[in-house]
Amino acid sequence: MLVTESFLMNLHSYRALGRSGLLVSPLALGTMTFGTPRWGLDEADSRAVFDRYTELGGNFVDTADVYAGGRSEEMVGAFVAKRGLRERLVIATKSGFATGQGMHQGGNGARHVRAAVERSLARLRTDFIDLYWVHVWDGITPAEELLETMTALIRAGKIRYWGLSNTPAWYVAEIATLARLRGQPVPIGLQYFYSLVERGVENEHVPLGQAFGLGLVPWSPLAYGLLAGKYDRAEVEAGPARRGGVPNQGAANDQARPEGDKRLDGDNPFGDMLFTDRNWRIVDVLRRVAEEADQTPARVALAWVVGRPGVASTLLGVSRAEQVTDNVAALGLTLSAEHAAALDAVSGGSENLLYSLSRPPLRNQVVFGGAEVQGWQA
Repeated sequence: MLVTESFLMNLHSYRALGRSGLLVSPLALGTMTFGTPRWGLDEADSRAVFDRYTELGGNFVDTADVYAGGRSEEMVGAFVAKRGLRERLVIATKSGFATGQGMHQGGNGARHVRAAVERSLARLRTDFIDLYWVHVWDGITPAEELLETMTALIRAGKIRYWGLSNTPAWYVAEIATLARLRGQPVPIGLQYFYSLVERGVENEHVPLGQAFGLGLVPWSPLAYGLLAGKYDRAEVEAGPARRGGVPNQGAANDQARPEGDKRLDGDNPFGDMLFTDRNWRIVDVLRRVAEEADQTPARVALAWVVGRPGVASTLLGVSRAEQVTDNVAALGLTLSAEHAAALDAVSGGSENLLYSLSRPPLRNQVVFGGAEVQGWQA
């Protein structure tokens, strides 16, 4: 069963993002749907989602320069300005994915990042960005260069804090170590895909964040709606293949989303990658847990992510204002031990030997001679 304890947490329950003074709601509003064609939202529906989130007390809005070709940032800037909310909100945006043709239209090099920040400031109608994410590691830019770029942007007042997304743990650790040694701004956040169907960050990134003071902000906790229980396996497998890609095209003339269209129908960033035997098994167990608890699968899946170690704030990716209200209700849910164990068992998978050697029970057996040993918890 699930125990409902609505007094425990809501969007007004602000917390520090990592080891910093930046205070954010436990759920952030992801705006990749704003202006994105087919599965996204037109301006009116985007505004309704934004209004619902902020009216419920949310203060953390996340966008990116690549979303809908910049249209998402423009909408966020317009919505914030119209309601006079800039002083209350934490606005985050990102750069890294290509926004045009040419080698300097993406990546983490100083030339692109500085230009991207200026363009984002203009679209967002603001003088500064509260949190600037490296959207993806480019595999090229040295850690020293990226750190110097972010340091210069902070000292110039363009951004206040920074973090990294979709980046190898070793590279994040190198940057954080250099920043500490040099007295430069240490990144404060990590943004990664984390859900019942994707737990890879638990091996390296979660411990890294806890050690260096970087708060984890999971994206797509419902795996693009798969964990909301919207998809029928037989129907999906009978349908055509889906193409993956970055949502960097804006909708023409604010084209409305087709009736009944779901996010993983047709083109989407994952293509068909999420429709695996393992993930369908996870969905089956999730549905059973939700039914036993008299809750929706979406609430249960979201509550699981929100309660994971190291998570500071979790990104919502919604397509209707009503979904904001339903998702916020997950903050008042606590998984029972039985249901948490069932979800962990079906989603955990096999652990790499490297990590098993340093964790119980194998660690206690082969390192500490069979003794029951527990480490210090930060």
